[in-house]
Amino acid sequence: MFYYKLNNGITIYKWSQKEEPTESLMQQKLESLGFISYGVQTCSPWFERSMHAHDYEEIRAALSGCITFHFENLPITLEAGDILIIPPGIPHQVYVHNSKPFTAIKGSHSGERKVTEHGDGKGSLEYLQQNGG
Repeated sequence: MFYYKLNNGITIYKWSQKEEPTESLMQQKLESLGFISYGVQTCSPWFERSMHAHDYEEIRAALSGCITFHFENLPITLEAGDILIIPPGIPHQVYVHNSKPFTAIKGSHSGERKVTEHGDGKGSLEYLQQNGG
């Protein structure tokens, strides 16, 4: 895997293998980076997640599909096999820009999920539970 660390602390690992990533392989990579999974999430086609930030450093290990994280003036697109590490407090929005679902393992160093909303919460786990999504 190739990786890039940006000035704001965001780290991107790009899949460079000539095979499809598996959940167990991505789980191993997540753990080797010191993270604990708190679940696998599948985002539906055309999914939108409003502006939010995580209170802990968070990781996404992409299993399938394609999604774009929009940080201040910087979009980062993840495809199957890519890993994104987001430092705490960095606001971002998330969009699936196509008709295919996106699935990823989510985690943090503690295995806890804690989010601060900067918008209406659209697309959050709580929003989806309340609105049947």
